[in-house]
Amino acid sequence: MPAKYFEIRWHGRAGQGAKSASQLLAESVLEFGKYAQAFPEYGAERSGAPMKAFNRVSDEKILIHSSVENPDVVVVFDDTLLSPSVVQGLSEDGTLIVNTTKGEDLVRAKTKFCGKVCVIDATDIALQEIKRGIPNTVMLGAVAKTTGILSLEAVQRKVRLMFEKKLTPEAVEANIRAVQRGYEEVSCSG
Repeated sequence: MPAKYFEIRWHGRAGQGAKSASQLLAESVLEFGKYAQAFPEYGAERSGAPMKAFNRVSDEKILIHSSVENPDVVVVFDDTLLSPSVVQGLSEDGTLIVNTTKGEDLVRAKTKFCGKVCVIDATDIALQEIKRGIPNTVMLGAVAKTTGILSLEAVQRKVRLMFEKKLTPEAVEANIRAVQRGYEEVSCSG
């Protein structure tokens, strides 16, 4: 019997941190003895260009190495990317998580998705906490809450480990708070 993978497809713009978020997620689930993949797919490699990142998580070795076509979860970092193509392959029992101020009705109208929709104003939280509009750590908190594939604490530990060599202690703590707020403030329906 083939292995079952939990798959996530991230949609963002270059510079928003989707690639880093997918990498942090993969490293976080390794802590639980799971196997994981994280990899990006770029179009035009310039800041602001649409891009995708992917995750696969499994209890067994992952033998497939290709883009995620039928995700369990789709994460959208920028609501200007919303369209029916963003949810392509996402079944109605999947989850769509969107960084937006406009709410669930806009998400459903633009994507035609009838399953579980989760929204969060991740950019504003990032601006408040880390003083930069890069929503990746906030979105990781939202993913942890809505999927249950990793714990809030595991994400916070990985954020600390990844950022402690690059950022000031204050900036690390700000990112930890951003993860926490993403976990607490994501709102879901459907």
